[in-house]
Amino acid sequence: MLLGSRVSRRVLLVIAGTMLLAGTAAAWRVLHTPRADYLTAPVRRGDLQVLVQATGKLEAVKSVSVGAQVSGQITALHVANGDRVEKGQLIAEIDDSNQINELRIAQAALQVFKAQRAAKVAALKKATLAYQRQQRLWRNDASSRKAYEEAEADLATVRAGIDELDAQIEQANINVEKEKVNLSYTRVSAPVAGTVVAVIAREGQTVNAVQSAPIIVKLAQLDTMTVKTQISEADITRIAPNQPLFFTIFAEPDHPYHARLRAIEQAPESLNKEEETTRTDSSSNAAVYYNALFDVPNPDNRLRIDMTAQVSLIVHVVKNTLLIPAAALTRSEGKGRYRLQVLVKGRPVTREVSIGLNNFVDAQVLSGLQAGEQVILAQDEPLGTGV
Repeated sequence: MLLGSRVSRRVLLVIAGTMLLAGTAAAWRVLHTPRADYLTAPVRRGDLQVLVQATGKLEAVKSVSVGAQVSGQITALHVANGDRVEKGQLIAEIDDSNQINELRIAQAALQVFKAQRAAKVAALKKATLAYQRQQRLWRNDASSRKAYEEAEADLATVRAGIDELDAQIEQANINVEKEKVNLSYTRVSAPVAGTVVAVIAREGQTVNAVQSAPIIVKLAQLDTMTVKTQISEADITRIAPNQPLFFTIFAEPDHPYHARLRAIEQAPESLNKEEETTRTDSSSNAAVYYNALFDVPNPDNRLRIDMTAQVSLIVHVVKNTLLIPAAALTRSEGKGRYRLQVLVKGRPVTREVSIGLNNFVDAQVLSGLQAGEQVILAQDEPLGTGV
């Protein structure tokens, strides 16, 4: 009995040891067996926009460079940068000494011609009387034909002199008006209402308007801004006038401004800047951009000239549709069909789905998925074939 008891104990110890080793091995396998981890995203409902992205520059809807049309020293400057001015408001004054003298000279010349005409009118009266007297004498055979013809010629000469003086007086009147206009140019006024955005000249500066009109100030109407946006030739056929859009500026990246496209220029901007030969030689490998224009109200003048606008033109919009990340679409079957994998109860299952709009961030699901399902974007280990 003692021997049998010892054998039983040994058997029990062997069995217990074997079970302990088996459990330890199983635990080790569980702890060290690699597990596939999946990066997933839910199928969700939302809105999708397909956009054309572009960059533009803000400009004043209307801007004017106000220059001097006469030469002289600026004696007074009545505006500063940022001032709002009305149409006709005095901006600057230029020394008018030369213009006043030129006007006086022109007026004096006019008076000379008028005096000469008055003398000719008196001579006309005398020549007329002499002609009439010779005419009577000639009819009564009391004077020679030569005397009659000389009186007739003198009368014609005096009349021609008056006609010449009338033309000279008209020309002198024009010169007087011209000098009056030049004198008025010494008072520089605003041609339009707007805001002074730049003061180029300074008080005391001498301007020379002989070759070109020197700019004194620049005015702009800032209540409405125009955005000139460059659209790539790859996107130009996707946009049209009246198309909705929004844009942001660097100072307010989270505040979109909404507008509608006003116009699209028919030729690239380079056509207006370059000679034809230069454009032909340089444009063969260069990207081509077309200007698209739109206006945006600016009542508080928050938008400023030359700001950069990040423009998004809305090509398509769908509301409340099924969406998945575009990164899930890695295997195309053609014609909008894709194969992707869905995580079902921890296992990957292959699905074929139909995709509509795709803005390369999100894609519209037309069929093959339901809201709430998890599509696989990436995984730690290669997947086997799902069922």
